[in-house]
Amino acid sequence: MNAAGQPARPPLTQIPAQLGSLADYARLAREHMEAHAWAHIESGADQHLSLAHNRSAFDQLRLCPQALADLSAANTTQTLLGQALQWPVLLAPVAYQCLAHPEGELATVRAAMAMRTGMVVSTLASHTLQEIAQAASAATQELGRGGPLWFQLYQQATREHTLSLVRRAEDAGYQALVWTVDAHIKRSSYPLPPGVEAVNLRGMPEQRQSTDLMSEQILFGTDLARHAPSWDDLVWLREQTRLPLIVKGVLSPRVAAKIAQLGADAIVVSNHGARVLDTVVSPLEVLPAIRAATPSHIPLLMDSGVRQGTDILKAIALGASAVMLGRPQMHALAVAGMLGVAHMLYLLRAELELAMAQTGCATLADIGSDVIAQQWLSEGKRL
Repeated sequence: MNAAGQPARPPLTQIPAQLGSLADYARLAREHMEAHAWAHIESGADQHLSLAHNRSAFDQLRLCPQALADLSAANTTQTLLGQALQWPVLLAPVAYQCLAHPEGELATVRAAMAMRTGMVVSTLASHTLQEIAQAASAATQELGRGGPLWFQLYQQATREHTLSLVRRAEDAGYQALVWTVDAHIKRSSYPLPPGVEAVNLRGMPEQRQSTDLMSEQILFGTDLARHAPSWDDLVWLREQTRLPLIVKGVLSPRVAAKIAQLGADAIVVSNHGARVLDTVVSPLEVLPAIRAATPSHIPLLMDSGVRQGTDILKAIALGASAVMLGRPQMHALAVAGMLGVAHMLYLLRAELELAMAQTGCATLADIGSDVIAQQWLSEGKRL
């Protein structure tokens, strides 16, 4: 049953005319998902204050349109870590996509390749990383178009198991590693339904905090805390692979600077969609400080709260090279499978191009802080 107490609707095979934004997909997805899955995907930490703040951070910034720009050669392309991006958006790693659609990540990656959009595949995918890479390759060959495919890495209880995931990703043809450092320790009480599991972790020990009321340790003193990502792990991981290494889950300029010093190729400024800790800063509000603290050759990506084309423009104006999109891919996947994800990406790119045209930005390089009305910055109203 869905959240309205009705049988969950099957995925659509055609896109209805009223689906014209990511917000429309979010509203309709509620009817197409089981209630518990919907609640899990939409939830944030504790009181959901940071979940709301991620959005308000974008909404409080005002754009300053600039007319008369030459748009005759306008485009949204760029090169990121030596890889071509048709536009500055990648699908963020989202776990257990079979919760939204039977084909899960296989449908999502086909849509991503069709729309020339990069995708970051979660360690906790409901299909194997090899199957997803094969689906991406087949779609690229069939359509003659595609996008970068990256693998998101969660650290495991032993370096042996972590390294096995790295080697599997390398062998399958993934083009970068996205090491997530902010969500090793988090609360989750959602029981996966039958048939949905973290297939890439079969045979590996599960890491959980203690729920024994009489235990002397809750989190501290447990294996979960002992195996949390550390600076030594970053140095070790950098030595293990020649793939570009991206560190995801950074909100501190000081930490970002040290990550760059230790050899990371890029950083994702993220609060994990406000799912880990409540009342934290939004990525958007710390983005300028992190940009100032890190070398200019280190690309910054950003996620958490991106829902409109203007959001992408604002993030780039404040220092991001690209953004990543999380929950909206699950909304679109639930509503109409591969077709839904492809249509959702089309809508977002159309919004970005409109925002660029209206602010006089013919290329991504033209997007600077001047597209944001300066009184919002100078008067401390940035967020």
